[in-house]
Amino acid sequence: MDDSGEGRCCGRGRGRPRARRMIQGGASFRCFGPLCGRPEEVVLLLPEEVEALRLVDLEDMDQTAAAEAVGVSRKTLWRDLHEARRKVADALVHGKAIRIAGCGRSQGERCPEVDSPEE
Repeated sequence: MDDSGEGRCCGRGRGRPRARRMIQGGASFRCFGPLCGRPEEVVLLLPEEVEALRLVDLEDMDQTAAAEAVGVSRKTLWRDLHEARRKVADALVHGKAIRIAGCGRSQGERCPEVDSPEE
């Protein structure tokens, strides 16, 4: 997580600060949603949650190896993974859009949701 304060929007003002994670690259896609209609609700996935999903579910790493790769404890990785899976399941079951935090618009990327010619 960067120092922009982006992680503070999620109700994490108390307790220990979140450990810095080593996240490889970034996804080129930031927004996902159902093709039918415009979803009214959006689920926000944090970059560390996406990385936990990628390492464990896509790269088939066990949680201990994935935690070492990210640079956090196994329990912290499990918490990120559990939260990411819960958010993705919520979006799939309830037809919500998924947005990955850290929009690329600041780097000049276009966001089809905002820049669509239909609006």
